[in-house]
Amino acid sequence: MEQAQLVDEYGYVKDGKVFLAGYLSYPDRQIGEVKRTEQEALDYFKNRFAIAENKVNQLEQEVEEAQNKGSYLTKLVQLRKKLLSFDAIGNFVPLLNRLDALEEVLVALIEKNQLKNLEIKRALLGEAEAIADSTDWKTTADELQEIKTKWIKTGPVDKDQDATIEERFQQTLDGFFQRRREFFNEQNKIIQERIEKYESLIQQAERAAKNVIYAERNRPLTPSNPDAQNSYGRPAQVGSEERFMKTLTESYQLVRQLNNEWKEVGEIPIKRSGKLLKNFRRATKTIFDKYNLARGIQPKVRIDPRVEQQMKMADEAERLAKSPDIATSADRAKTLLNQWKEIKIPFKLVDKAVSERFRAACDKIFELNYLHRVLQRKYPAFELKSKSEQLRTKIREMEYLVRREKSDLSLAMNSLTLTGDPDLDKQAQGKINTQKRKIAMKEVILTEFQKELSTLE
Repeated sequence: MEQAQLVDEYGYVKDGKVFLAGYLSYPDRQIGEVKRTEQEALDYFKNRFAIAENKVNQLEQEVEEAQNKGSYLTKLVQLRKKLLSFDAIGNFVPLLNRLDALEEVLVALIEKNQLKNLEIKRALLGEAEAIADSTDWKTTADELQEIKTKWIKTGPVDKDQDATIEERFQQTLDGFFQRRREFFNEQNKIIQERIEKYESLIQQAERAAKNVIYAERNRPLTPSNPDAQNSYGRPAQVGSEERFMKTLTESYQLVRQLNNEWKEVGEIPIKRSGKLLKNFRRATKTIFDKYNLARGIQPKVRIDPRVEQQMKMADEAERLAKSPDIATSADRAKTLLNQWKEIKIPFKLVDKAVSERFRAACDKIFELNYLHRVLQRKYPAFELKSKSEQLRTKIREMEYLVRREKSDLSLAMNSLTLTGDPDLDKQAQGKINTQKRKIAMKEVILTEFQKELSTLE
């Protein structure tokens, strides 16, 4: 040091090299070389010390503003390491002391947070263990996934506790999901066995149907005429009628037994069961139809109770449309419409003809009720007119309504612009179709009025 050519409080220049003076337990350290003059070199490294100060100031500010202050501990440790090797001249001791003080604060916060995290994870572990033995697979799996999400979002705990609690939590989850896998593997095995049973019943029914068809081919058209040809154009064999009836009866009894067995097999996924049931019914229907025909039995067609209810509602709506008290009919039709919407029928069972009857009857009721209100408003003495004059007035008003609504429809169709949004476009097209339907019903009513008038004249 005494041989230094230029000396500063925290550093010096010696033999064309710049040194940072030792501090604490760290020895003197060369941090650079003289490029031009010794003073410029010394000043350069003294000015660089401001960078170190700024780094410490910045870290302190970030910690102060941060929500998760503990996450800055690693950054603090890295900054301290950089300061110890940073090439600058200045008093590093206060900076290191500030980092030490900040580290104590962060360590205390981390310990506090780790205790809090440990409490949270213990509570989550308790929740998981409480439901892990459940066999309500879907609900429990969803709840465990939610608990796991909370677990992941919860910060770390003390290293001495971390491995134990993590292992216990994972074992709890693994135990449940392993049991669930085993359950569904067993379920899949059961389902496969049921499918095989269904397929076996179908094969038996199909074989029975083939036997009946084969016996029918040799059956004479007229049992009393064994020389007649059967329906397939082949000569009938002797005793074929008896063989046919015997085969048909045995097959009929068999498929009834198969039907009972089918009901006892058990549930399988609906997509698969629909196709299997369709194949089974096709085979059994062949036998049932031929048996009923041979025995002269008229089978009763079973109507779904919901469809039957709709049929009754359609009948009632059609009666209401003929009622002279159209205002009361309109009120009842509104009630029927709400009831109709509450009836949930699978798409395959929907009777379109019944639906169309009901809708047409309701449309007619509402159109007649609207016309009735128009007549009451415009013609206070309407009821005093003769029957023919009333009909002429109705025809005149209905013709006006048809013209007006056709004009409105034309404007709506000309201004219709598709947006590219399927829902909005469907809604707009639905309004157009409703207008068309109303116009069509008005024209139907108008035609009925004209026919009624023609019978009076």
